[in-house]
Amino acid sequence: MNSVFNELPSRRITQEFISHSVQEAASTASGCVGDAKDPCTSIGAYCYMLQSNLGKTMLEFQELMTVFQLLHWNGSLKIFRERKCSRQEVVSYYSQHRLDECFRSHMALDWISKEQETPGILSQELQVALRELEEARRAGRELRFYKEKREILSLALSQRHSEGASAQ
Repeated sequence: MNSVFNELPSRRITQEFISHSVQEAASTASGCVGDAKDPCTSIGAYCYMLQSNLGKTMLEFQELMTVFQLLHWNGSLKIFRERKCSRQEVVSYYSQHRLDECFRSHMALDWISKEQETPGILSQELQVALRELEEARRAGRELRFYKEKREILSLALSQRHSEGASAQ
């Protein structure tokens, strides 16, 4: 039902929505609306993401936000920063890509390499993801991020186990 509501033409990102959202974000994040002009601030990055999605549906924007939550959780955003990629470059790149099997597979590969560095981390992260998913479900919060984490970690574990089985 939420998806149907968010796909209505009136649920598109407009300039008015952007202004209101940036003001709300600035007030809840103890920032100022002037930060929206600076892409190096979190408010500025949020404003840039909204501006780059002007005219798109809220559902499309929610998917992009989920992608960025996953990139942050996965540690990829930190790597992009270390490589001196601008937020605009990262937003621009991921705005063109959907949250699909290819995206999940790439993230699963990242987690498989983390498992090789720190044995047991996959199982630990999956337990955390399952707990967070259940807590979010009970609280009535958006579940997509938590479900995607679970899917990525489950995929990584199944690939890891199939690698182990084929090595024997």
